[in-house]
Amino acid sequence: MRIEKCGHFVDEREVHRYILENKNGVQAVFTDLGAVWLSFLFPDRSGKLVDVLLSVENWEDLMENPGHMGEVVGRNANRINGGHFQLHGKDYHLFLNDKQHSNCHSGPEYFGRRLFQAKQKGENAICFSLFSKDMDQGFPGNMDFSVTYELTEDNALHIRYKGSSDKDTLMNFTNHAYFNLSGHDQGNIAEQSVRIFASAYTPSDEYLIPTGEIRPVAGTAFDFREERPIFEKAFKKDSELLAAGGYDHNFCVDGEAGTLRKAALAYSKKTAIEMSVETDCPGIQFYTANFLMAEDMGKDGVSYGPHSGYCFETQYYPDAINVPNFLAPIVAAGSTYHSETIYRFRQRLI
Repeated sequence: MRIEKCGHFVDEREVHRYILENKNGVQAVFTDLGAVWLSFLFPDRSGKLVDVLLSVENWEDLMENPGHMGEVVGRNANRINGGHFQLHGKDYHLFLNDKQHSNCHSGPEYFGRRLFQAKQKGENAICFSLFSKDMDQGFPGNMDFSVTYELTEDNALHIRYKGSSDKDTLMNFTNHAYFNLSGHDQGNIAEQSVRIFASAYTPSDEYLIPTGEIRPVAGTAFDFREERPIFEKAFKKDSELLAAGGYDHNFCVDGEAGTLRKAALAYSKKTAIEMSVETDCPGIQFYTANFLMAEDMGKDGVSYGPHSGYCFETQYYPDAINVPNFLAPIVAAGSTYHSETIYRFRQRLI
């Protein structure tokens, strides 16, 4: 592991980059500012290293970071309808930061804008931790949180989340990495193919809030049970895709929540890079960067824009705390929450 100084946070604490590299030359780069995943370099079919992760140009840009690129999201990922929930009969109100209709990603006091404590956990593992005080972001309980990234010799990036609180509270963490397996600077991802191991999804309204229904994907634009191009012509007029500007939907991962299992797969013919996703979470949000703006400059001076990458955000279902038939992300006081997501990379020469 290599550690580099980047500069200073607003309170003059130092900001660092952490560079993990395995024996195959694969590199993963992180920073203690927001516990952000900055880049992932993997060889294409010719052996050239390709950075498949969208990110900002300079570390200072992380304080704005359009689209939350690479950020750890907590305490609650995705949306809570009306910014309101009840826990044990008590009402909690969160800031309405998404079209004045919901709270999204626990903003505006995002984890991604905070400086974490960093601790090396081996040659190729780094742990970022922070303390979130009672009623931080509007959630109850003093919470200790950590996320550990580990790059293994089989070209997998393991993300392990851990949280504990002195009060019953919500814990629903994810990483908001944007992938483009052709290269972060290669533009539209329409021709890349995706498979999602989900027989059902949660339909949403015009505000991207789930309706509460769990609907089979069969015969819909959301059927990725077999690998196919992300945007197929047959689905261009789907009402939900038109409302969201693309995919921004939760899929109900097949298998038992709490068990590590395959959730998704993506592939680029251009580079022959394949990525698979495993998680123990109940759901996965497939998001095709619908709201990235071309004027938001990324690294290497690249303008990303809509559909220049995609996210696989492992999670509890959006607004699960308010929907009785969704598994709620409630963690009891004194207990410890654990979750793991794995991104595996390989060359698939066909």
